[in-house]
Formats: sequence, structure tokens, C-alpha cells
Amino acid sequence: VQLQASGGGLVQAGGSLGLSCAASGRTFGNYVMGWFRQAPGKEREFVAGINWSGGSTYYADSVKGRFTISRDNAKNTVYLQMNSLKPEDTAVYYCAARRGPGVVIAYTSYEYWGQGTQVTVSS
Repeated sequence: VQLQASGGGLVQAGGSLGLSCAASGRTFGNYVMGWFRQAPGKEREFVAGINWSGGSTYYADSVKGRFTISRDNAKNTVYLQMNSLKPEDTAVYYCAARRGPGVVIAYTSYEYWGQGTQVTVSS
């Protein structure tokens, strides 16, 4: 599967942004999807994940209550709505897919990656 992320940009602290990740292929519904981020000089970290049906979602503690992950299998797209953004959310955001049964937080468990989209939150 090929992934194409979009929707990043520059926003002031407290603002909102929505990211999208469009997937190619007809088996999108078979994949667990995740969003990760990587800030300069830091390791890639898990942000949010969603199972194949959309019935289960998981969030990093740092974004819980502010970010929402969702998916539309008919459109082969996964979304990340980010509210109440903070300067520490600044990073390149990546969408990823894995064929395993559930969401995991280790980025090494994801087989397919999008190209990344920059999110910058100014203070």
C-alpha cells in the first residue's frame, strides 16, 4: 500500500489542524493505521492509532483529549484532527500502516509509511 499524507502547516498555539492520509490499493480496510511524529533531534514517536474497523483508537498521553484519529475505509483515508495545539507538537507527522491485528506503538512494527507532512506550532 502507498500512503500520501497532507494537511500540515503553520498554526498558532491553541489552534487546530487536520491531517489526511490517502492510501492506494483495495485492501485499506485490512490495515491498522497509525500517526507518528518526529521533531528535530528526537526519535520518531507514536501519536495515535486506529484498528481496521475504526472501532478502537489509541493515543499517546501527550495528545490524549486534543487529537482525534479516524478513518473512512470507503475513501481509503485516515485522518488526524489536532486541536489545542502546543509548540511542542511541532514535528514532521507521518502516517503508517501495518497488517497486524492491533495497534502497536513501536514504529518498527509498521510496514508502510507516507512521506511526512510538517506541522509547526508557533507560540
